[in-house]
Amino acid sequence: MASVIAVSSSNAKSVKKVPVASAVFKVGVGMVGDAHAGADPVREVSLLALESIAKMKKGEREFEPGDFAENITTSGIDLPSMLIGTCLQAGSEVMLEVTQIGKKCHSGCAIMKEIGSCIMPKEGIFARVIKEGTILPGDQIKVIR
Repeated sequence: MASVIAVSSSNAKSVKKVPVASAVFKVGVGMVGDAHAGADPVREVSLLALESIAKMKKGEREFEPGDFAENITTSGIDLPSMLIGTCLQAGSEVMLEVTQIGKKCHSGCAIMKEIGSCIMPKEGIFARVIKEGTILPGDQIKVIR
């Protein structure tokens, strides 16, 4: 079963996000309280798989959920293979529609500054909220169409 490992937020852009106990997701906004909320209707919410994060291990450096500035960290679901238009249900309420696969990397992000590379541009995905609600770590996440 695929699940939400963490839900993370930050007050500023281009920085690591901090895991939170739960978050509200709204149509046209994304994750309420996050620095990216309401900024880009195509990239309201960012998702990255724990399996992708594991690929970035550098020596003794371990990465944690939110380190790549993703809002939702997942496990057990193949995010990089998603197609634009795929709908995901997270928890019992929230529905997300995949709007973008990967992104153009900018040199200003925290991970790029620290180690010189980042998995988010290749394996991160972006989505818009199509049904509002709350997501908590441990919630199930699944493809619904």
